[in-house]
Amino acid sequence: MTYKKRIWIILLVLPFFLFMSTEEGQHKEDPMAFAGKVVNFVILFGGLTFLLYKPARNFLAERGKTIEKTIKEAGSNRQDAEAKLKKTQARLKELEVETARMLKEAESEGKAEEERIIKSARQEMERLKQLARQEIEVISNLGTKELKEYAAGLAMRQAEKSIIEKITNKDHKLLIDKSIERLEDIYEKSSID
Repeated sequence: MTYKKRIWIILLVLPFFLFMSTEEGQHKEDPMAFAGKVVNFVILFGGLTFLLYKPARNFLAERGKTIEKTIKEAGSNRQDAEAKLKKTQARLKELEVETARMLKEAESEGKAEEERIIKSARQEMERLKQLARQEIEVISNLGTKELKEYAAGLAMRQAEKSIIEKITNKDHKLLIDKSIERLEDIYEKSSID
């Protein structure tokens, strides 16, 4: 049986079942009134079916096409989304590989920079040691020179003090006379030239 025939049979039999049920306290109707109601029912619903069949069929067909189109679009969108997901996952894997490579590069560059800094610090430390040695040597030489000058000055004062104590007035006069004689000799030599 086709779908249309089933619907017509259901529409014809349904009113019989609806009107045949009796409730308590309800009186029986005559069969002609019942038949009239059935005919009215069939005419009413048959007319409605006749009038609404094409618009309902068209509406359902359009609705079916819309749903089919939506399903196709959803399938297409799903395929697009899956393709984008695969691309994104591939890109994420590439980024993970790139990140790992960059980390390795950063580590090796960091180690090289650390070694360069340590080498530079050692060179600077050696330079500072050399400067400190030179400064110590200069200070030591200056200190030795000052000490020698101080010792020479001290020795001169001591010698002067010793000479002053030992020289008498007579020795003093003798030294003055000798100095005057020397000056006279120098003057005579310079006047000759």
